Amino acid sequence: MQWRRHVIGLAFSFVFVVSYFTNKFVLSVLNFTYPTLFQGWQTFIGAVLLLMSGKLGWVEMSRVSRSAALSWLPGSLLFVGNIYAGSRALSRIDIPFFFTLQNSSHVVSFCIIKVLQREKTHWLKFISLCLMLLSAFNLPLFDPQLDYSGYLWAACHLFCVGAYRVFQVHSKSNNLSDYEQQCINYLFSVLLLALAAHPTGDLTGALEFPSLQSRTFHCGCCASALLGFFMLLASVRLKRGISLHHFRVWIFLSKVTAMSLSPFIFYMNINISSCLCVVTSHAGEALLLYSDSDTQPS
Repeated sequence: MQWRRHVIGLAFSFVFVVSYFTNKFVLSVLNFTYPTLFQGWQTFIGAVLLLMSGKLGWVEMSRVSRSAALSWLPGSLLFVGNIYAGSRALSRIDIPFFFTLQNSSHVVSFCIIKVLQREKTHWLKFISLCLMLLSAFNLPLFDPQLDYSGYLWAACHLFCVGAYRVFQVHSKSNNLSDYEQQCINYLFSVLLLALAAHPTGDLTGALEFPSLQSRTFHCGCCASALLGFFMLLASVRLKRGISLHHFRVWIFLSKVTAMSLSPFIFYMNINISSCLCVVTSHAGEALLLYSDSDTQPS
C-alpha cells in the first residue's frame, strides 16, 4: 500500500508542475493577460467535468443544501481572489519568485489564527514564519525585473490563499467534502468572472488578441483547464491516503521541483541576492513543516 501512496504523490507532483508551467506559458509566453476569461474558462471546464464525474459515480458527491452552499460563499469569494490575483501575478513574475511570495501566505494564516485562538507559538514555527516574511519583503529589492503591478497582485493572492486556508479549516461548512467545496467554488467563480469579463475590458481585449486563432493557444488553454481538474482529483486522492502534514510535504516537494525546472523552460533574469531570497523562503517553509511535525502528538 505504501508504494501506491508514493505513486499517487508522484502523479500529483507531475500534474502540479505541468499545470503551473502550462499556465505560465499561456499567461507570459503567449501573453494572454485576461484572467477573467482564462480563469473563467478553467473553472467552467472544471465545473462541467466535476459535475459529470459526480453523475457517473466516478467521484463521491452528495447534493449540497442551500444553507451549506451559502455558508461556503465567503470561501468561494476568497477562491476567486486567489485564482484571479494569482493569474495576474504569475503573468508578471517568474515561478520561483511567485512561490517565494506565496509562501508568506502562511504568515497571513498565522496572524488570523492568532486573533481567533491565542495559543502559544513554538519557537521553530516563529523562526520559519520570519524567514518567509523577510524573504518576501526583500525579494522586490533584489528582483532585476521588478514589476510593481505583479507584486501588488501577488500580495492580494497570498492574502486570499492564507485566509482561504484558515476558512477551510474553521468554516461551519466543514461537513462538505473537498469535491463539494470545489464544485461550489467553480460555479461561483464562473458566475462572478463572467459578470466581470466586460467591465474589466478582458472580453474586448481577448477578441483582439493576436494569437486567438493559434493552435498553440487553443492547446494551451485546453491543457490548463484539464490539468487543473486532474490536479484536484490527484490532491483529493492523495489527501485521503496520508496525513495533512505529509500532503503539505508533497506540495513542498512539487514546488521545489517546479522551481528547479523552470529555468530550463522559461527565460529568467535572476541574481544571487534574489536567489538567496528564494532559498531562504523555502528553507523557512521546510522548517515550518518540521516544526509542525515536531509539535504533533505521537
